[in-house]
Amino acid sequence: MTTWQTRVHGLLWEPAGDPGSPTVLRAHAVYPLIAVVVILLGLNWPFMAIGLRSISAVWMVSFRLIGATLTLFAIAAATGRLARPARGDYPIVASVAVFRLSLVFMLVFLALEIVPPGRSSILVWTSSLWTVPIAVAVLRERMSRLRWLGLVAGVGGILFVFEPTRLDWSDTRVLLGHGMLLLAAVITAGVTVHIRSHTWIATPLGLLPWQMLIAAVPITALALVVEGIPTIDWTAGLVGIVVYQGVAASGIAIWGQLTVLRAHPAISTSLALMAVPVVGLTSSAIIVDESLTVAVVLGLVLVLAGVALNRIADARTASG
Repeated sequence: MTTWQTRVHGLLWEPAGDPGSPTVLRAHAVYPLIAVVVILLGLNWPFMAIGLRSISAVWMVSFRLIGATLTLFAIAAATGRLARPARGDYPIVASVAVFRLSLVFMLVFLALEIVPPGRSSILVWTSSLWTVPIAVAVLRERMSRLRWLGLVAGVGGILFVFEPTRLDWSDTRVLLGHGMLLLAAVITAGVTVHIRSHTWIATPLGLLPWQMLIAAVPITALALVVEGIPTIDWTAGLVGIVVYQGVAASGIAIWGQLTVLRAHPAISTSLALMAVPVVGLTSSAIIVDESLTVAVVLGLVLVLAGVALNRIADARTASG
């Protein structure tokens, strides 16, 4: 590295606690990176909705996974963390690739053809709420009073987001769209519990490129079989959205989350990332003119409160 590159690297990174381990982000750089991740993920919700006007859901998932695969392989190679997965990591590689990436992405993109992006972002980010009962059932974690309060607040928020008095219960397509988003959140929660319980051999960043690749191959094959080679009217804006999906919202944002988690407490990181649906709802109102009703905003507040209470309960459990 040149002299100025060395200085910049020294300003942003510091040696890890264990000798020989990769450097970690310095404290003063953590929150700027969290802000970047929140903005990238939040803005992606209206961008996904716009992309679906020109590209089918299955091809949008394929393009996103391919872009993320290329980006993460490049990042892993540049940071010296690219290695083949060990046999002991095969279960977590398959779990994340098949369920968290392929299935969840497909559910989300299909639902976005029906449900507005801001509301979708709130429902998907309820995954932290569903982690609690799954962890209680699978990992035998204790259900404290604070966790119960958080779960009740979160479920109440979901009811507000649904706006049951305004929802057309005879429209099965609308019900299916909301159901797919909640299913995506529950699947994400289940994979999160698996991630917690898995004994890691490689680092999460080292495995992510392989998980993206394993997810991209069957989805792309499915797209080719079901829809064939797509006929797309490519514009500069549409190319930008597709590139944003793979590089910014998947590759860089996921790298940013993992980088922050290595340098910052998990509870604090999770609480900060709760700003994503706030940005998602706000940007959707600005970019795609999504209406912001009082019920949806109140639902967002209750969901955030529920997640925050559960994260605080996690912190108390860890310190106790």
